[in-house]
Amino acid sequence: MSKTPVTVLGLGDMGTALARALLEGGHRTTVWNRTAAKAEALAAEAVAASRLVVVCLLDYDSVRQVLGPLGEALAGRTVVNLTNGTPRQARDLAARAAGHGAEYIDGGIMAVPPMIGTPAAFLLYSGSPSAFAAHRSVLDLFGESHHLGEDHGRAPLYDLALLSAMYGMFSGVLHAYALVRSDGVAAGDVAPLLGRWLTAMSGAVDGYAQRIDSGDHATGVVSTIAMQSAAFGNFTGSARDQGISPELIAPIGALMARRVADGHGHEDLTGLVELLTA
Repeated sequence: MSKTPVTVLGLGDMGTALARALLEGGHRTTVWNRTAAKAEALAAEAVAASRLVVVCLLDYDSVRQVLGPLGEALAGRTVVNLTNGTPRQARDLAARAAGHGAEYIDGGIMAVPPMIGTPAAFLLYSGSPSAFAAHRSVLDLFGESHHLGEDHGRAPLYDLALLSAMYGMFSGVLHAYALVRSDGVAAGDVAPLLGRWLTAMSGAVDGYAQRIDSGDHATGVVSTIAMQSAAFGNFTGSARDQGISPELIAPIGALMARRVADGHGHEDLTGLVELLTA
């Protein structure tokens, strides 16, 4: 049985990794990258070569600039957009694609390029369940596939949520390394303990979710916001004493102080969510 031909629009590091996974999976793969001359005509030829079109560009402005002029050339094709964006952008692009007679699936890549095609990678998808099912065997070549429903905005919502957690963790990691380095300690000396500590603390993820979904931030609290807020001055104060900026961690301290001032000092840290959604 012949394998589905696939077109990949965008040959940055991630687009190249996606194309490589397709080739290794035995799919005839047509690739296109933005060029200064004849970009529109070349993109149209690339799209015409396959019924399945995978897009991985810098941002949604780039995607609109590439797909917009193609118009009816997209008819009858499935466009899988793996460009990072917002739920609103995904829904808007889905409507535009439908206007041209194309099926649209939005996606988020939870991997860096070297992880593509390995068990460590997973990807998020949302959009037409039938289109996803029809092409799942192809998409699985990139990593473990998770379809999140018909709402095209759901995949970018999850993508940004997971990336937000990652950047929050990295902010703390960078602050930690800056702090110890200010006292002449190599980051590598702290790394094993830091990795162990973060792994242990990651166990709080499920419990935090249960608290937030239930709205109960006060039952069985081990470390109250009041206690943590009282100690937070040590984090910002020590940073200044050591000659480094506390700006990577300071925001959560201000939120804790607000929550305590509002009379919620007895709660768990999860109560901060209420400040973000008010």
